[in-house]
Amino acid sequence: MASLTTVTAPQSPGPPSEKHRGPVTLRRSQVEVTTTDQRLLESRGPADWVHGDPWRVMRIQSEFVEGFGSLANLGPAISVFGSARTPRDDPLYQTAVELGTALARAGYGVITGGGPGIMEGANKGAVEGGGVSVGLGIELPFEQGINEYVDLGINFRYFFARKTMFVKYAQGFVVFPGGFGTLDELFEALTLVQTGKVTQFPIVLMGTSYWAGLVDWLRGTVAAEKKIAVADLDLWCVTDDPGEAVEVIVRVNTEGEAPRGTAFT
Repeated sequence: MASLTTVTAPQSPGPPSEKHRGPVTLRRSQVEVTTTDQRLLESRGPADWVHGDPWRVMRIQSEFVEGFGSLANLGPAISVFGSARTPRDDPLYQTAVELGTALARAGYGVITGGGPGIMEGANKGAVEGGGVSVGLGIELPFEQGINEYVDLGINFRYFFARKTMFVKYAQGFVVFPGGFGTLDELFEALTLVQTGKVTQFPIVLMGTSYWAGLVDWLRGTVAAEKKIAVADLDLWCVTDDPGEAVEVIVRVNTEGEAPRGTAFT
């Protein structure tokens, strides 16, 4: 009967002074004693590596791949933003429903953050209008979940992956009254249009009284002090009428006409 032979691994002469790991060069204290394959196959030890930055890149990549794959065949769509805190009995909620319906009947899908409030209203309107209702959720400490009117929902870990989907698959933005998140999306869109990263991209602000102070400040302070050009004031329009908002969107997308920021102020 054959006996087992014990194989002793050769003694390591110590870590090299320089090591190459793909495109990365490691020297001195940065040189790792173990190899990538060894660490991969080693099942013992803590799971902290799962949360490290290199592994996080794979998660980020997967979110982009999932988003691109899920929305590639969406067709024309408009991203609608607004406060999640808007109750269903608020007139703005009904306005969001009317806007979603009007967009759907004009041939647009509706993309929201998938939450309650204005987002739910716009998604509900899209469903009632026979359009595609999309919700792009985000992982937050205070979970909200995807509202019941979303036909296609995607949950993201990373804000920047989610924000890319809002812009890449939309032909315009409609922005209702909201807080920091709403303002973030608004100014990102304005920056992308101002810098030419996106073209023929209508931005409509719903709620003349709510946005009046901001518009006046942009005109009277920011533009007056030449922090933006006077022409930048034409990157958006303001209205209270969902039908008028859809008319602007259709006009810009079909005729390439500027939104004309002062038209409804």
